[in-house]
Amino acid sequence: MTTEEEKALTEILEEHLNEEDLTLIYTPDSDDPPSPPSRNPHRKNRRWRQLNLKIKIIAGAVLLGLSAAAAASYYHLQYQNIETKATPQTESASASVTPAPAAPTATSAPAAPTVTPTAMPTSTPTPPALPREWNLILVNPWNPLPEDFTAELQTVENGHSVDARIAVYLENMLADARTQGLSPMICSSYRTMEKQQTLYANKVNEYLSQGYTQENAESEAGKWVAVPGTSEHQTGLAVDLVSSSYQILDQKQEKTPEQKWLMENSYKYGFILRYPNNKREITGIYYEPWHYRYVGYKTAKEIYEKGLCYEEYLETLK
Repeated sequence: MTTEEEKALTEILEEHLNEEDLTLIYTPDSDDPPSPPSRNPHRKNRRWRQLNLKIKIIAGAVLLGLSAAAAASYYHLQYQNIETKATPQTESASASVTPAPAAPTATSAPAAPTVTPTAMPTSTPTPPALPREWNLILVNPWNPLPEDFTAELQTVENGHSVDARIAVYLENMLADARTQGLSPMICSSYRTMEKQQTLYANKVNEYLSQGYTQENAESEAGKWVAVPGTSEHQTGLAVDLVSSSYQILDQKQEKTPEQKWLMENSYKYGFILRYPNNKREITGIYYEPWHYRYVGYKTAKEIYEKGLCYEEYLETLK
């Protein structure tokens, strides 16, 4: 037992034992005379045994308390050491952790394009007040042909047919172009309803094969091939003219010498470029540098000089 433990035990004994007990403990080796004998000779021995037991109980309690205190102190110190060691590592770990970059979003193969056409008027525009002249009939996506419409046709070159009243003007225009060393040719003229339905259906199927929805395919097809009943070709007043050296119907057609000449001179014969560039929202049809429509010389000249499309010109007549 350590000195501190002995001191603590002594203090506890003095606190819990009476004076007589302490006398038994501290005076046996004293030079003072012993206390008078007890009346009962066994009483003193019994008291010693009782005292001895009491001392053992007290000592055991003291030792148990000291052991518990020592253990608590030991674990407290151990906990502090662990905490001290762990704290820097935790901070270091926290400082070094960088968030993992977000996983890249998987990009699936692009689906077939779904074209949303430029917004067209949601309601049918009010038809302009038209003159009674046959050559000024308006046909576009909002103004279909009358159901009883008929055309008196005349055959021109290569088996094509047009309204008989414009045949001479068309033939003169083509002849004059050829005198300039050019080679224009008709690739499309009058169409029956059945012919227009076939062309339109073919265009719709072309877009469907590219992944368009039925609705978008029909909408997009209608910008290149008029919906049956709304095509100028059904009037007999329109023709598609191309260069014999370049017969593809695309925007490159405008770069051919034949188209350049026609764009500058067709009005002299009563024809206009029906679907000019940057006018689709008004005409309802994409730019077609090959589609010419007969309207008569006076009207064609005004449209050409003012840079109008046909719908814009009709608005000026109101």
